[in-house]
Amino acid sequence: MRKRYDLVLEQRLNLNVSAIDYDKTSREITSTLHALEEMVHSENDFVITDSEFAFGWHFYVVSVNRELIQKLADQMGQDFDNLKGKGLDKKFLTWLTKKVEQKKLKVKLAIKEEMESSKFGIF
Repeated sequence: MRKRYDLVLEQRLNLNVSAIDYDKTSREITSTLHALEEMVHSENDFVITDSEFAFGWHFYVVSVNRELIQKLADQMGQDFDNLKGKGLDKKFLTWLTKKVEQKKLKVKLAIKEEMESSKFGIF
């Protein structure tokens, strides 16, 4: 039987993105998430903010509807379950990171809430 991930009360997963080239990385992330929306028959399930530039890097947020993530998990089945990470959010972060890395982009992704309240410090 297929595992159903528990959805957290918040409806969106917020990912902090650190990138050298905002235009290129935001375009690739947008393209990847649009393809995901098409794959699972969804639309308007993510938002990418404008960037703030500091220390040679662009910092911005990608906010993804958790229903979109759940649809990806349902469609991928066991392959999603086998992704690195504990729970829906971490597995999605792994999935998106792998997709972006395939494009050879200089970018780092992290779950926003974890960065603000953990050992990583403030984003």
